[in-house]
Amino acid sequence: MEWMIQLPQLLLSLSFLVAVHEMGHLLAAKYFGMRVEQFSIGFPPKIWSFKKGETEYAISAIPLGGYVKISGMIDESLDTEAMKLPPQPWEFRAKPAWQRLIVMLGGIFVNVVVGVLIFIGLTYIYGDTYLLKDVINERGGFAVGSIGESLGLKSGDKIVAINGKDFEYADDITKPETLLNATSYTIERNGERMEIAIPTNFIEKFSERGSSEDFIGPRVEAVVDRVEDKTMAKKVGLQNGDRITAINGVPVAYQDEVLKQVRAIKTKTIEIKVLRAGSTLTFTEPFNKKKPVIGYYPQVKEFFAAAKHRVTYGLGESIPMGTKRAFVMLFTQVKAFGKLVTGQLSFKKSLSGPLGIMNAFDPGWDWVRFWSLTGMLSLVLAFMNLLPIPALDGGHVMFLSYEIISRRKPSDKFLETAQKIGMVFLLALMVLIFANDIMKRFQSDDDNTEETSANY
Repeated sequence: MEWMIQLPQLLLSLSFLVAVHEMGHLLAAKYFGMRVEQFSIGFPPKIWSFKKGETEYAISAIPLGGYVKISGMIDESLDTEAMKLPPQPWEFRAKPAWQRLIVMLGGIFVNVVVGVLIFIGLTYIYGDTYLLKDVINERGGFAVGSIGESLGLKSGDKIVAINGKDFEYADDITKPETLLNATSYTIERNGERMEIAIPTNFIEKFSERGSSEDFIGPRVEAVVDRVEDKTMAKKVGLQNGDRITAINGVPVAYQDEVLKQVRAIKTKTIEIKVLRAGSTLTFTEPFNKKKPVIGYYPQVKEFFAAAKHRVTYGLGESIPMGTKRAFVMLFTQVKAFGKLVTGQLSFKKSLSGPLGIMNAFDPGWDWVRFWSLTGMLSLVLAFMNLLPIPALDGGHVMFLSYEIISRRKPSDKFLETAQKIGMVFLLALMVLIFANDIMKRFQSDDDNTEETSANY
């Protein structure tokens, strides 16, 4: 039922971003004396509205977009009858091309500004919390999931460099810009150094699973912290401080080793050896292979107290730093889009619609994650709207740029036809993206049927 918390976050984020985007168009249009007939968050049917001056402000039922209706503009309303009348001074079509261009860029500009302000605010209010790479390496190295293993990494590896350069924080290993730009990790295994190459499409495998746990993370010792009720751990009496030393006769020291052995069990019973107060205890219990869970959470507080490093920033530092992060995020998305267009990334695996985006929100409603995703989506929305596709802002920008350069205005008939073609294209693309989201969701459900829960 996680979707019941994730869906409201998605709708709130999209509604906020659509509102500020359309507000950018509205403010620019009103500044140049254009009449704005309607401002709507969501698409019809209309739920609630009020009128102030010449503009009706509305909230509509389909919360996946919005629009501003400006008099004399060929838009998604396709009000061709109004376009047959002589142009009026307050209409979009009667204004100079440069003013119309600014109006069309208004929403994109506001989305960029909002994205930057969000990242500045997050940087100033929360600062940064990192995991120190050196502490992780000193305490057993990294635990590697199935995605990391596909690269050639192994649990216990110590990652010492990215692209031959030293780094400080473990978070750098899984940053999108790292996965898009890096060519190799330098690792230390059993005292020897070696290079692990990173394929250009590796980010697909990472993003489609949606969790860094399937890639790489810090190793944590197999020491019991908390036992879940109605589990095997509760039944046999595991206690806080118990150290798991073997599963079915195979020695273990870290949680990733426990998880690996539990998932590999083929027998109908499980034997767990535990070190408690200097004595070794052995428990043997029936084992359900369909639910490979012991039922405890490991001790992590002491580890994270040593590995975590928090950095705070003043407002003067946060402004350039937050701005840089916003544009790094934007350029990373643009680069990923470029790889998608050139075929280096798979359309099926890399492109997500509303369902895929919804899964990125935290099932517990984490406000830091909410605003981080909202800031990223604001920048992505700005970029996507700038694409030169009729029916998007970028399509209008393309035609207006042509008009300014050539000093020849495309005919209304041409613009109407282009708008219709663009709308059909976008509708087909939306259907394709929704279908892709649904197929990925079912595929994900199939892949996770036998997965264990968060506790071991």
